[in-house]
This record gives sequence, C-alpha cells and structure tokens, in this order.
Amino acid sequence: MTIEIGEHIRSIEPYKPGKPLEELERELGIKDAIKLASNENPLGPSKKALAVLKKGLTGLHRYPEGSGRRLREAIAQKHKLKPEQVILGNGSDEIMDLAAKTFLAPGDEAILGDITFAIYHISVTAHHGISVRVPLRDGRYDLEAMATRLTPMTRLIFICNPNNPTGTMIRRRELDRLLNRLPPNALVIMDEAYAEYADDPEFPNTIDDVKRGAPVLVLRTFSKMYGLAGLRIGYGLSTPAVVAAMNRVRLPFNTNSLAQAAALAALSDESHTARSLRLNREGRRYLSNAFADLGLTFLPSQANFIYVDIGRDGAAVYERLLRKGVIVRHMEGPRLRISIGRPAENRRFVKALGQVLKTGSR
Repeated sequence: MTIEIGEHIRSIEPYKPGKPLEELERELGIKDAIKLASNENPLGPSKKALAVLKKGLTGLHRYPEGSGRRLREAIAQKHKLKPEQVILGNGSDEIMDLAAKTFLAPGDEAILGDITFAIYHISVTAHHGISVRVPLRDGRYDLEAMATRLTPMTRLIFICNPNNPTGTMIRRRELDRLLNRLPPNALVIMDEAYAEYADDPEFPNTIDDVKRGAPVLVLRTFSKMYGLAGLRIGYGLSTPAVVAAMNRVRLPFNTNSLAQAAALAALSDESHTARSLRLNREGRRYLSNAFADLGLTFLPSQANFIYVDIGRDGAAVYERLLRKGVIVRHMEGPRLRISIGRPAENRRFVKALGQVLKTGSR
C-alpha cells in the first residue's frame, strides 16, 4: 500500500539532535566521553526536583492534572501574571507548534531568521504556512530587515533571544520598533529558552510586554537552566485570549505528572539557579579566552553556548573531536556550537580542539 505524502511534508528536513553519549561510546569503543552539544545544564537538576520525582513514582497509574494548574499558578506568581496567561507544553517546542497550528491558515506567512532554531520552519511548513527567512546581520537577528518583510499575510514572527545557535541577543529598542510596525493579527513569538543566562542590561524584559497586552507569546523552558531536559516541559506567556485559543488545540495531558512536579520544585530552588548561572559565566569567560588564544573568531554569547568559526572544515574537526571522546555540534561550514560544561569538561575540550587544529584539517 502506498500513501501519498504532501509536498509540504516531503520538503521538511527532519531535526537532527546531538549525538548521545552512549551512542558515541558504543560506536568507538571508548569510555568517559563528554557532551558539549545540546546546551544542557552540566550540573543536572535541582536536588529538590529529584526528591519530588522519587515521591511521584507511586502515582504513575493516574493521569496528570490536565492543565498543570499548580505549576501554572506558580509560574504566574513568579512573573506577576494571571494563571490564564500561562500555557504548558511538552518542552517549549510543543508550544511553538501549537502556535503554528492555532494561528496559521494555508498560505499565511511566518518570519524567522535564516540561522536559528530549526523547529520554527518545521512547524510553519507542517501547518501549511510559508517561512519567510531573513538573514542575520553580524550573527544577530536583524529586526529592521524583518520589519520590511511584514505583509497583511504575516501571522507569526519568530525571534529566538538569545539566538540558537549564535548566542546573540536583540535589544529593547529594536524590539519596540518591530512591535510598533506589526500588521493586524500578527503575533511575535519570543523564544527565550536561554533568557535566564542573559546578563546584558539591554536584554528586553518581554514579560512587561505580556503584562501590557502586546501581541507577544513569550516561551520559556525547564530544559536549560533548570536541568530538566529529559522530562520535556516548558511554558508560554501571553494574553488570556492567545492562551485560550491554543488550549483549544492542545492535546489533553500534554505534560506528564512527574514533569509538572519536578518543574514546580525546580522553580523554587534559587540556590541551584544561582550555582548554574555562576558556573555558566565562568565557563563562558574561559572558553571565550581560549578561543581568542587560538586565534578563532567567535560571537559574544548571552547563552550557555558559544558559536565559533574554526576557519576550516567544521565537519572534519567535529569528527576528529568525536574520536577524542568530545561531542560538540557542527552547524554549517566552519562553524561549531560549543555548550558550556563543567570546568574539567571545558578544559578537556580546549585541549582536544588545540590538538586537532595543530595537526591540521584544512
């Protein structure tokens, strides 16, 4: 039996996640590999979250609370919003897809950067929308150029801030200019998966935009700073009307009970967040200095990773690093994205990279 697949689906390049540690060790017969590829928190989850997970195992025969009421209330309290302004997702990825599913009709347009998180284009295309790609400028989202691409068909504008994979950020004044030029029925999706790591004073507080009823949907996740990537849980913040519309197409029980409970505990563990932020700042400074010493070009990062141009075949360097038990992320051409790890992991990576570059792979 042959089932015809629509061209819009056949045109999608599937998302390729980073190589798992276990797979690399099995393939190459090595042990103690390190992974600096998926922007995970090297400290792992909060101890409070782990304690809650153990307690929750006995209730797995029960369905979770469908809307995640307790977690939504805690998130709303944290951001001084109303619970009806919060929607939970199986990772913030699911909320991106829900937005495309809710607000795009066939032929509608979504504007996004040309080097950014791949799920935006996948979701837009899968829901019969048209991706309008706008080149980055100096590795940053060019909101002025994006504004010139706005049309009456524009329904969604995706902005990753800080951007994945470049780690760069947009500023308040840039966002304000774009918001002031939006056509009717356009929604700006601010993907802030790495916002907790940003320390630039000009990083925009988009929660304020939500509070004043601006047409924005702010996405956050528990996968990065909070170390719960394996549980897949994130959230979105917007007006009650936007959230209510997405809840119409959200599948029931889309976030599991363990994820809800662990996220609730992690949200209150400020000491773990402070340790994670401190570790990231120190690692970001160390890797930046190391890249400068190696004469490599890299972009200043506001996230927990650094985007570096190694000036040669990036795929070849990536493969040679794998053979040294170091997993990074090859992006395109000579560019790699390096997640910030623990100090020993960062040092091991720098040593391995120096060896690979010294032996040459031009």
